[in-house]
Formats: sequence, structure tokens, C-alpha cells
Amino acid sequence: MTARPPHDHLVTDRSLLSTKAYGTGQHLAARQSLYRWQTPSHDLPGIVVNELTCVHGAVADVGCGNGKFVARLRDDRPDLNVLPMDVSYGILSAIPGAAVADVQQLPIADGVLGAALALHMLYHVEDQSQAVRELRRVLAPGGIAIVSTNSQTDKRELEQLWRRAAGDVLGIQEGPARVQLSARFTLENAPTILGTVFGEIRTIPLPGVIEVTDADPVVAHLASYEAWADKMGVPFQETIERARERVNETIRAEGAFRVTCLGGILVCQGTRR
Repeated sequence: MTARPPHDHLVTDRSLLSTKAYGTGQHLAARQSLYRWQTPSHDLPGIVVNELTCVHGAVADVGCGNGKFVARLRDDRPDLNVLPMDVSYGILSAIPGAAVADVQQLPIADGVLGAALALHMLYHVEDQSQAVRELRRVLAPGGIAIVSTNSQTDKRELEQLWRRAAGDVLGIQEGPARVQLSARFTLENAPTILGTVFGEIRTIPLPGVIEVTDADPVVAHLASYEAWADKMGVPFQETIERARERVNETIRAEGAFRVTCLGGILVCQGTRR
């Protein structure tokens, strides 16, 4: 497989992120829903709640998206003051108490949070070093930052599926790579980026295999990249439909379509000396 083209500016374009990509929760929900078919199943909000056992006071969910983690925290830890934040006004519309904010310049005073969450979002940030400094700045002594992302090996079968479907549409062996959201901040390089500020980083790996016997969840996941459709270098809808055909072919031949996953949560605290 050839090297992926650089898509950094597309993944961090705030105008695109706050409108086409996350103007509503539709596309994010489609990507989240694919994990319903993962074994073993990982309760990410539950893991976060568990990591916050000793945390009190205010907790900011920076880049909270559709509020999946906010809702769980408010249900399980009503004693916490949960502050939902995101760059997209539209995706926040159904989340009580949410505010538009950028992790690169948080509207929070120094040292007031028991915890800051940055879950599957730092790859969307242009200046990651500044974002990490902001996460540390707003934490009280003993506070923690909880960050999540995916491995560089995560869901490679979907990348292969896309490129082969795109190749079919273009009449070549393999088409161009699709935009890779987490490529800028992976489970492999995240400790180095976070370690410029935080003294202690603990990684919780979350491996699994997604197995589907219906193409719809996979197709919905691929279609959730619609915001970048005109940047893919291939007719988007035609490639989606060809991908559906390929998934169905695999299901008929093998009984299921399988995707290997590796995500993770990083728990960060302390200041790097």
C-alpha cells in the first residue's frame, strides 16, 4: 500500500469541522455506531467515569461532540460540574450548558479543573502543542487529562476497502487514500506529544475486532466522511456503493466482514520537569 497523501489541513480546517463535518451529530454517530459490532466491547464512557473516581469539582469535556460522554458523566457523577465544549455550535445544540470553545485557547481560568477530557479530537487541532499546554494549564494540582485516539494500525481493512473500491471506480488497481482523521495524533505518537507537558502518562489499549454480516454499518462509516468528499480524488458516492458491493461479496464468501481495531485512552497527570 502506498504512502498516504498529506491531509493535515483538511482534518484541522475549523470552518469545515464546525459545518460539514460536525455541524450536526449525524456523521459522528455513524462512526460511533460501528463499534456496536466490536468484540470485546469496550465501554469508553464507563472507563472514563472509572478514571474520574478520585476527581471532584469541575470537569471539561473539550471537543465533546454529540455529548455521549457528557451524558454518561452527568448520570453517573452528578456531583461533578461537567462543562461541555466544542468548536461546532451546531453539534452542541442538544447539550445543556454547552459552550463553543477551542482547545487551543480555553475560556477557563488557570488551575480550576479536576479533569479535562480530550477524546478523539486532538487530531483535529492545528497546534497540538498549544492544545496540550492549555489542557495542563486549566488543571488543578493533582488534576488529570484523559485523552483518546486510535492506533496507526486501526481499521486498516476499511482503508484497503476504500482504496480498492475507488480503484474499481477509476479503472485502476488501487485508488487514492481517503482522509485519515486520526493520522496526525495516533496511539503511537500521542505519548511524545503529551509528554512535552505531562510528567506521567498511562495508556489503556482497547483492541478488538468488528464483525458484521450486513454491509450497512460499514457503508455508514465510510459515508460519514462526506465532509471531505470533494477532496478524496474519486467520485464519492460511486465509491461508497462499490464498497458496499465489495463488503457484500466478502460476507457471501466468508460469512462476515471483519475489521481489526486498536484504540486507546491516555491518562495524563503531573507536570514535566
